[in-house]
Amino acid sequence: MSRKQENENIKKEVIITGFGGQGIVLAGSILGKAAALGDHLESTLVQSYGPESRGGACSAQVVISNLPIHYPYIRTPDILVCMSQSAYEKYADQLKPDTLLLIDQDLVRPMPGCGDYYAIPATRIAEELGRKMMANIIMIGFVTSISKIVSEEAARNSIRDSVPKGTEEANIKAFRKGFEYGLAILKGREKKASGHTGAIA
Repeated sequence: MSRKQENENIKKEVIITGFGGQGIVLAGSILGKAAALGDHLESTLVQSYGPESRGGACSAQVVISNLPIHYPYIRTPDILVCMSQSAYEKYADQLKPDTLLLIDQDLVRPMPGCGDYYAIPATRIAEELGRKMMANIIMIGFVTSISKIVSEEAARNSIRDSVPKGTEEANIKAFRKGFEYGLAILKGREKKASGHTGAIA
């Protein structure tokens, strides 16, 4: 990294949101730890719960930067990850034109004209794995491959250090499912884009 890059603030603000019981705060914690411990960046985590922890609104705000972070709260996220419809509706008006939106496609219906977004059936995939509670880990894999906000290795190591003992391998498998799903979407989009190159409108 050059001296100029070191002094340049490369900051990303991420909101992960859904309802209590989905492991939203754990997902935020995993992302923040991956950035700080694995990729040697600065990171902060702010969590908030609705009136009820299970079933109520829940969010994790993660700021990742290569320079010290002076303000941990997020008004307009660079990346918004939604795992429930009510959570999406709460934050939809905070989206910037270039905000990267990632959703659980079975639980969230984006508003018409909301722009581009990436969708994964995270909860369904988790159910197919026999562990519905791992939808958050699948989503972390998806976020990692689509946004590249943290490295795959850092995310994997953070998951190993954050999940209950004895569940590490099952969680890594869930992460890989989400990560590979994201790679497949990116590949499909690249293929589609190159296929349209030079086409007559």
